[in-house]
Amino acid sequence: MKIRLVVGFLAGGVLGVAAGFALGIFVYPYLFLADIVAAEKVDAAQRKVLARGRFIHANPSDPIHYGKGGVTVYEGLLHLEPDFEVGPGPKFHVYLMPERNVTPATRVASAPFVDLGRLRAFKGSQNYPLPPGVDVARYGSAVIWCEQFGVLISPAALSAVR
Repeated sequence: MKIRLVVGFLAGGVLGVAAGFALGIFVYPYLFLADIVAAEKVDAAQRKVLARGRFIHANPSDPIHYGKGGVTVYEGLLHLEPDFEVGPGPKFHVYLMPERNVTPATRVASAPFVDLGRLRAFKGSQNYPLPPGVDVARYGSAVIWCEQFGVLISPAALSAVR
């Protein structure tokens, strides 16, 4: 009788920890990324537009990892437009990549990229300064990448503006 009680207690503890961990994965982004909606502006009259693009849902069979909205690259600045939105998750970063057509099969982590920093919000306009010396013409896409799990969230092919 005591053995069954101990085994049941241990099994319940293991299942409880596993369920808590799984729930934490989904709740974590909302707790620790407090500014879910951002509204940063850019003085477009003062900056030259170099490229534009639109984020897409890279893998339609994956309902959790999605993205949409516009991106504009100015001299010295990447701007996520007000209609920008991605599904929530931990450690999302904004990258510039040389490849124009980034897909879930692209080896993003091992490709050359420029990390512009951690995504500040899941919705809304945001600004990311470009490091000095970055030639935007050499980069074909902006990418939202989950560093925690190594997952492509959303790519945006960039088209040069002349």
